Amino acid sequence: MQLETYISDLLYRYDCVTVPNFGAFLTNRVSAKLHESTHTFYPPKKVLSFNEQLQSNDGLLANYIAEVEKIPYTSANKKIAKHVKEIKSYLTEGETIRFENIGEVLLNTEGKIVFNPSNHINYLTDSFGLSHFTSNDIKREVYKEEIEAIEETAPIAFTPERRSNNNWLKYAAAAVIVLGLGGFGAMKYYNNSIENHNQLAQEEANAQLDAKVQEATFIISNPLPAATLSIEKQTGNYHIVAGAFRVEANSDKKVKQLRDKGYKARKIGKNRYGLHEVVYSSYETRTEAQLALREVRREHNRDAWLLIKKLD
Repeated sequence: MQLETYISDLLYRYDCVTVPNFGAFLTNRVSAKLHESTHTFYPPKKVLSFNEQLQSNDGLLANYIAEVEKIPYTSANKKIAKHVKEIKSYLTEGETIRFENIGEVLLNTEGKIVFNPSNHINYLTDSFGLSHFTSNDIKREVYKEEIEAIEETAPIAFTPERRSNNNWLKYAAAAVIVLGLGGFGAMKYYNNSIENHNQLAQEEANAQLDAKVQEATFIISNPLPAATLSIEKQTGNYHIVAGAFRVEANSDKKVKQLRDKGYKARKIGKNRYGLHEVVYSSYETRTEAQLALREVRREHNRDAWLLIKKLD
């Protein structure tokens, strides 16, 4: 079984993929950055890490393997446990285990797992198709220095200006231009003033109209009593599974038993084996579902597990 292939597939969609009794591979988003010395631009990405403390089975990996290989969930868990046992035996012998496109793991002198992530794949789907690139440094001061050098060496010759007696024509033309610009500016100011006035008047009229509408809406001689409807509908793609039954009547009986114990149990339809699935409850986020799963395992059913399924 190519365990690293299934882990790699899940890392594109989830921030945490737990391998039961081994550890969890985590992803953390890092923003785009620029290396100042090499002038290399790196796109945003997901940085991989490993946490040996997270070993409890959340059902994500086993459920995905069962779906891909078309095998029961329990068989997928057994295959994972067998593979993890082999990995640990190789690590204790001092070997380095390489997970393709994920990284390498080995044991240090204290017997703890050390993880060296791989940089070949960016698991951030928002950066798909982007790669790092290097841009040449832009030097703008060179042209300024060349111009200053030319100004110092090039001679500047001054010639006396020959004045003509047509200066009054220049002054007259300048006066005409000034008067024209002044008239255009005054006309533009006048038009803007009219436009602003119209806009303010329109806004005031709209405000008065809104006030009249609100007054006509809320002044009622005999107001009707407020009606309160309480409808509880469970949503979310994270479900805590209580069991699956081939006979639908047995699933109905299980739902009633769980509801009598205070759980928000319900049926979520048939799985791919034709069994009617019954869940304790459904949740919007993975964190809420994991907390509820621990409580259910502690207080009621140690075999309960987390199912990730989008309902129609």
